[in-house]
Amino acid sequence: MAKAKKSVYFCQNCGHEESKWLGQCPMCKEWNTFAEEKVVSIKGQKSSKEKQVQAVTLSSVTTDEDERMKTELVELDRVLGGGIVPGSLVLVGGDPGIGKSTLLLQVCQKLSAMNKKVLYISGEESLKQIKLRANRMGEFSENLYLLCETSLNLIQTAIEREKPDVVVIDSIQTMYNEEIGSAPGSVSQVRESTNVFMQLAKGMNIAIFIVGHVTKEGTVAGPRVLEHMVDTVLYFEGDRHASYRILRGVKNRFGSTNEIGVFEMRKEGLVEVENPSEFMLSGKPENASGSVVACAMEGTRPMLMEIQALVCKSNFGMPRRTAAGIDYNRVNLLMAVLEKRVGLPLSGYDAYVNIAGGIRMNEPAVDLGIIMAVASSYKNRPVSEDTIVFGEVGLSGEVRAVTMPEQRVAEAKKLGFKVCVVPEVSLKSIGKVEGIEVIGVKSVNQTMNLL
Repeated sequence: MAKAKKSVYFCQNCGHEESKWLGQCPMCKEWNTFAEEKVVSIKGQKSSKEKQVQAVTLSSVTTDEDERMKTELVELDRVLGGGIVPGSLVLVGGDPGIGKSTLLLQVCQKLSAMNKKVLYISGEESLKQIKLRANRMGEFSENLYLLCETSLNLIQTAIEREKPDVVVIDSIQTMYNEEIGSAPGSVSQVRESTNVFMQLAKGMNIAIFIVGHVTKEGTVAGPRVLEHMVDTVLYFEGDRHASYRILRGVKNRFGSTNEIGVFEMRKEGLVEVENPSEFMLSGKPENASGSVVACAMEGTRPMLMEIQALVCKSNFGMPRRTAAGIDYNRVNLLMAVLEKRVGLPLSGYDAYVNIAGGIRMNEPAVDLGIIMAVASSYKNRPVSEDTIVFGEVGLSGEVRAVTMPEQRVAEAKKLGFKVCVVPEVSLKSIGKVEGIEVIGVKSVNQTMNLL
């Protein structure tokens, strides 16, 4: 069997292959993304015999929700859509040190305690390093097996021999196939390794979690086709210096991608945060101007957060704008609305807008909270501590309706707020709520009267 080596060029963004280097990828239209790799092609290999396949009708296929494996981590099960689906391939990405390995080791701990055979394969840590982390988490069942290996052929043999229920691969960038001449972590190796694990997951009905490193832009390293191959893509977000972590699903073939899970990093591992709204509002200042509580929806879960704004006169010709946790362009847009529709001369003032706690929100429902926080700081008039606001603001200064206002008001009432400022068009769907005053506003000008 003759082997021939050749050089090909892969797009680092989408995985497109070309025989020569190109400045722009013809598939994804990105510039300077092609990288040269040595690929081993096997010649003279006979094709396998064709398999006998038979099509079935859709009505003959049965599904059962009980097939999902519960991890007993409610936050993770919510993001996965109710639990782990056997035969699924899940990609978990995140910054270094954010807690990906810790979370998956806790999943292994929970599943092994439920008599599930779990195989944890690490290409980055030794057995003793994994044991040190496991000692901080507590006791582990005998159903958890460890393997430190990076050779794809040896790993495939071990999985076929052990026949586990769940497999964890940490990480996909360390796996390599000996038949491919490129280095581990390259486009060819990552794509081939993921393809092998996908075939194992579907063929043996095994749930496989693979850990993926992220680039400086925050996306999973390797070809973009990697995210298309897997069933579920989860991103672990948060500041590594802060205690909380957010698990967000950006792709899920078995559930919604709108849900998030909130965890807190402690010495014994990741602990679920059952009430993230109360967690985000802890430490809120009293009677401080520029501080407003707003409400955003993450899937079916309302989250209350504190929006802070600081407006001060600029000493230079061009005022400075800074936004943390919110879209910078959205802040500039809302400040232009305040200047044009309300008459606040913000063009000569510096403005700094921040969502306390380091969380990031892009939902339009926080527009009204940003508007009130900026106006409160400019006028130096604090917003009442028992007041919460939400609503989308248009360029004409109107306050538009948002989704699920009833759940937002119910969450505010549960946390003890007395006044809720909402879009007037949402009053009908909210109705009368005992214990909290609901005020409807039509425009930004009407909202300024509440300051």
